[in-house]
Amino acid sequence: MTKLLVALRAAAEITRLRILSVLSSSELTVSELMQILGQSQPRVSRHLKLLCDSGLLQRSQEGAWVFHRITDSGEMADVAKGVLSMLDINDHELAQDQHRLQQIKQINIERALEYFGKNAAEWDNIRKLAVPDTCIEKKLINCLNINRPELFLDLGTGTGRILEIFSPYIKRGIGIDLSREMLLVARFNLDSAGATNCSVRQNDINKLNFDDGSVDAIAIHQVLHYLDQPQRVIKEAARVLKSGGQLIIVDFLPHNLEFLREKHAHRRLGISEQSIAQWADANQLSLVTCEKLVSENPENSRHENSAQLNVGLWSLTKSCER
Repeated sequence: MTKLLVALRAAAEITRLRILSVLSSSELTVSELMQILGQSQPRVSRHLKLLCDSGLLQRSQEGAWVFHRITDSGEMADVAKGVLSMLDINDHELAQDQHRLQQIKQINIERALEYFGKNAAEWDNIRKLAVPDTCIEKKLINCLNINRPELFLDLGTGTGRILEIFSPYIKRGIGIDLSREMLLVARFNLDSAGATNCSVRQNDINKLNFDDGSVDAIAIHQVLHYLDQPQRVIKEAARVLKSGGQLIIVDFLPHNLEFLREKHAHRRLGISEQSIAQWADANQLSLVTCEKLVSENPENSRHENSAQLNVGLWSLTKSCER
């Protein structure tokens, strides 16, 4: 009862209701909220502190930036939804806030597109050598063996595409990445797709800010080949997975395209089935399925290295504790 009273008192103020309204489908920084609300940093920060202390909002740090969002789990999430459901969407002040929010989103979209445009050509050249994304994505969705997991993590989320395709099949999804630029792209993509049950955070995938046994399912899509010690990520994923939780890994199988190491920062030329088996065994993970997806792109035969990028898809389950 006390928690509920604290939350209701925190919400019972016009500026804080405005904050809850604009954060209902977005995550924003203090400076962005200052622009929307037309208030000073100390005032906005004070309101945010009260809402965070009450449990209605949660915050996440990304370098010097702090993002705020509506609490997405637990009893306070239900309280926040209840408060939001009672707001009049036709209220003039709330409508003005939404208009300014859209202006800020447009600026973020332009920044995201600029970054993506600078890198898209290189990404597209690599994709031409590999199994088509549509094929992999269909396999990924079919691979999920947990019915609407409560919490789904995408480690090394990049553009947020994996969260986007899983969004209809999960209750809540969080993408983890260290790159602020990629998180900007991911936020834009998730917002454009209407994936309101998904968000992203800046975090090291080697040191996740999640409790042991707190996550239902995890995806690691085309990430391990960039890492010096991919086994560390597997260990960390196994730590946060619940007993019976699922880990889905997608990565290139071993190949000889050395230019990917020289020009595109690939640390490993693919991930072998033997490596996956060893990492699974070391972390109480049981290999459920292993599938090889073969590239059939005719351009591969004309490539300077006359090789192709076949892809492995592995589904693992965390062994139940005895």
